[in-house]
Amino acid sequence: MAMMTLCSQPNQTSQKNKAARLPVQDPDHCRSFPAALHPMKTPEFEADVDEVSRILRSRFASPEAIVIAMDCCPVRVSARLVDKVLIRFSNDWVAAFGFFTWAGTQAGYCHSADLYDMMVDILGKFKQFDLMCGLISQMHEIGGLVSLATMTKDTKAMNVLLDTLCKERSVKRARGAFQALKGTIPPNESSFNTLVHGWCKARMLKEARETMEEMERHGFNPSVITYTSLIEAYCMEKDFQTVDGILDEMHTKGCTPNIITYTIVMHTLGKAGRTQEALDTFGKVKQDGCALDASFYNSLIYILCRAGRLQDANFVVEEMHRTGISPNLTTFNTLISAACDHSQAEKALKLLVQMEEQSCKPDIKTYTPLLKLCCRRQWVKTLLFLICHMFQKDITPDFSTYTLLVSWLCRNGRLTQSCLFLEEMVLKGFAPQQETFDLVLDKLKKMDMLSAVRKIQLLRMHTEGSLLVYTNFGAVILTVYMLFRIFRDINYSHIITVKPNNVLEAIM
Repeated sequence: MAMMTLCSQPNQTSQKNKAARLPVQDPDHCRSFPAALHPMKTPEFEADVDEVSRILRSRFASPEAIVIAMDCCPVRVSARLVDKVLIRFSNDWVAAFGFFTWAGTQAGYCHSADLYDMMVDILGKFKQFDLMCGLISQMHEIGGLVSLATMTKDTKAMNVLLDTLCKERSVKRARGAFQALKGTIPPNESSFNTLVHGWCKARMLKEARETMEEMERHGFNPSVITYTSLIEAYCMEKDFQTVDGILDEMHTKGCTPNIITYTIVMHTLGKAGRTQEALDTFGKVKQDGCALDASFYNSLIYILCRAGRLQDANFVVEEMHRTGISPNLTTFNTLISAACDHSQAEKALKLLVQMEEQSCKPDIKTYTPLLKLCCRRQWVKTLLFLICHMFQKDITPDFSTYTLLVSWLCRNGRLTQSCLFLEEMVLKGFAPQQETFDLVLDKLKKMDMLSAVRKIQLLRMHTEGSLLVYTNFGAVILTVYMLFRIFRDINYSHIITVKPNNVLEAIM
């Protein structure tokens, strides 16, 4: 089905624009980690990864304790090793940061910019803002930007400072620095765009408009970047009338919206349930001659799936292929989630196989809807298969996934596994909800498993900060146990190589 058919114009066909494959992220999706290095893996490298992982899976109170523990680790530090470990422990900031700190002190090695970005992402995910700021300062020191007093007095250095402050959600401090410096450092368009973006992120839209007016007084016309920041802020407020007014203003001033602008508008309209208005955005995109990219297609797929139009979403995927744009992680995650929401298990599992075939690495968002579907359908064997698949892909559960597994296993009488996941959850630095503890303890008491009750009670005290304990439920035991169960029950290699049409039958 052509794109214009989706937009309620059935007698027209879409213009097949040859779009560049731009790495533009969907507005509601977090930035992906930098791509891992992929030279040939050696037994020595794999042994080093396993040795580091063994140490990091122990319980440490702080990153500093990990640095001390790692001092006796005889591994050869490389960018590839650090990349692999950070991916594996991306949901455990203490382990990741401790290892990152230790690796940075090793002779003959220094972190790359991509690895710094990866570590900043992990710290940001867990709201470790002080450590983030320290790491950003360290990055600046490496680049020669030590402090305002010693930095080179040029526009580029000022913009780096403004950008850093805005990213730290300190736009008022950024504004103060700008006012102090603009007398000696001439601002450019980027200086004002950074401040406008900072105000918009802080939802201080009056200040954003005032900055745009100041921008014009300095001789710079607001660009598509400037207006897109403003449009995104009003979209977040669901003030679509103002959004339409800004789009008109852009056209009046000869500033044509780009594909990023329209993707933001379309996506937020779709999330607000205004499906037809969202789809009508495509006509505006075509009118302005914008080349479609993966982000636009992904937003369109999301909107159609949200409206229950899964077949139309599949047509969009086909059109992506025709225009030379390959489905990416966001595409697959959206389609898998929609298939699971509509109980299309076969379709969801086929998509997982397709990801493998297309070398598209899944993440935790790929597996979460599949795990939920298994829990709803009581598919224990499939659930265990997916957990093993996650381990092999170096994907660790997040808070909601741990909670799902602990609760479901407990309710279905698999108390040992439930307790193992609960312990693993705490070891990874997550604090389970009290309802989760209550559920597990209630089931254990009913089964008269008093020893396990005492251990879970101690675990709860630890999460409340009352007591530091080491129970003999362990993360390593969990991994070994789950792998043993899965390989005992399932011919796993057969599942991985099975044809898509038979994947559900193979693991049910």
